[in-house]
Amino acid sequence: MLSRRSVLAASAALMASRAGAAGARLRFGVIADPQYAEAPPNLTLGRYYANSLDKMRAAVSALNREDLSFVVTLGDTIDRDVASYDKILPIYRTLRHEARFVLGNHDFDVAPEHRGRVASLLGMASPSYDFAASDIRFVVLDGNDVSLFAPPPDDPRRQLAAERLQQAEAAGLVNAKPWNGSLGETQFAWLEGCLRAARAAGERVVVLNHYPVAPDNPHNLWDASRLTALLARQPHVIAYFNGHNHAGNYVERDGIHYVNFHGMVDTPDSSAFAIVEIAGDRLEIQGFGREPSRSLTLKTA
Repeated sequence: MLSRRSVLAASAALMASRAGAAGARLRFGVIADPQYAEAPPNLTLGRYYANSLDKMRAAVSALNREDLSFVVTLGDTIDRDVASYDKILPIYRTLRHEARFVLGNHDFDVAPEHRGRVASLLGMASPSYDFAASDIRFVVLDGNDVSLFAPPPDDPRRQLAAERLQQAEAAGLVNAKPWNGSLGETQFAWLEGCLRAARAAGERVVVLNHYPVAPDNPHNLWDASRLTALLARQPHVIAYFNGHNHAGNYVERDGIHYVNFHGMVDTPDSSAFAIVEIAGDRLEIQGFGREPSRSLTLKTA
C-alpha cells in the first residue's frame, strides 16, 4: 500500500518533471522567402532574386555558429524554375543543423511536370507534417493544398480553389488573390487531430505555414478565419509563424503570437532571418538584417 508520504513525493516529482519540460530551452533558426532565381531584379516589387544565394550563404554561416535544434524555411525557397533548386539547396546542405521546409506558392512556379515532386526535392515526405522538439510540437501546414497552382490540372481541388476565390471576391475580402491558397478538408481534419494529440501529450504547439492568417492582410489564406477560430480554442497553441508577406507583420490574438517573418529576397544587400528561443513563458526572436527582434510572453495552457 502506498503511504501518503510516497504519494506526495511522486506528485512532487511529476510536477517537477512537467515544470522542467515546460522550462526546457529550445533554439532554432527561421528563414522566410529566399525566392532565389537566376533572374534580373524586379525593381517595382523590390525583389533581388539572384542575390539570395549570397544572402543564404551568409545566413548559414551565422546560423552554423549557433547551438540550434533545426532551421526552418517558411516557404518560397525559389521564385521560379526547377533548376533554381540545384543552386540553392547545396547551400542548405552546408548547414550543420537539420533543415526543415514549408511549401510556398513560388515553390510551385515550375513546369507542370515537376510540380508533383516539389516536396521530394526539398526532402519532405509530405507537404504537411508535424515533429517534436523539446516540449514543443511543430505542425507544418500546406497552404497550397487548395489553390490554383499546386494541384494537378485535373485535380478537383483546382475547381474548389476557383470556387473559394470567387466566394472571397464576392465577399470583398482583401485576401481574394489568385496567389493565395487554403486548406482542404482532409488536411484540416489532420490538423485537428494533431492539436488533440499534442494537448493529450502535454505539448505546446507552434504552427508553421507559408501564408499568414492574422491580422487581415492581402496575403492571408482564403480560409484564414476558419483557421484562427480553431486555434483560438487551443490553450496549448502558443505561436503561428509564416512568411509570404515580405514586409513582415505581427499581432497577438487569443494569447497566440502570429509572427510574419520578413522576406530574404527583398532589397539588394540587406538580408532577413532570425533565431527563435522558447524557454518557460518567454519567446525571444533575435532578428538579423531587416528582421526585428521581439521579446514575447507566452500564455499558460
